[in-house]
Amino acid sequence: MKILPGLALIALSLSLAACGDKKGEAGKPAGEPIAAVPAPAGTSWAETITQTPEGHWVMGNPNAKLKLVEFGSFTCSHCRDFATEASEEIREMVNSGKMSYDFRNYVRDPIDIATSLLARCGGKDIYYPLSEQFFANQTAMFEKAQSLGDARYQALMSARPAQRFGQLAQAVGLIDFAKQRGIAEDQAKQCLADTAAAEKLAKGVEEANSQYEITGTPTFLINGVVVENTAAWSQLKPKLKEAGI
Repeated sequence: MKILPGLALIALSLSLAACGDKKGEAGKPAGEPIAAVPAPAGTSWAETITQTPEGHWVMGNPNAKLKLVEFGSFTCSHCRDFATEASEEIREMVNSGKMSYDFRNYVRDPIDIATSLLARCGGKDIYYPLSEQFFANQTAMFEKAQSLGDARYQALMSARPAQRFGQLAQAVGLIDFAKQRGIAEDQAKQCLADTAAAEKLAKGVEEANSQYEITGTPTFLINGVVVENTAAWSQLKPKLKEAGI
């Protein structure tokens, strides 16, 4: 039976990156005011999604002078709060053409992997709205997960890798949630059975830890530099203003 070697990284990430845990000196990005850049006629920057060579989906002007990256987890309450508070204003900033936004899945546990696989299942055009909806569903998802009990959860985790995330997603209501938002059940199950995609998500955690020494989620980068001591929109927004937005 093939196993997912990348899943070992998830246990590591749980010890290295707690939800909302931050340390270090605060970064102070600063820059001259950035000029707005109109989107091509008939489009908006917030609806413009481009794929990077690494496979990330970036919202906005691909040539924006300010590039905001978030490493976030669908099972992190601080990430949920950030999405709730910041999404509308981030879209406004992105629509100015001054800033792009790149939400990167930082998976911390099997439910997080299943949710991330489904969020990416519909493709780049619905990735961001569907991600926001998964965050909004976090409490209901947790309630269903807690109702499983340890024995049921362990049984789900004992399934073959190609079945594991599909069974888990079904048990916590994620497949039905995705179906209600336009992803067919067969398509959802196919995405959840994609072990290569799951391994890539786990490897992304390893690479992020190695490159940026992430200690908690959400973690933000402004133009490639980690913004320390920042887990809430009220903390990040002033730093974006300082950077020229």
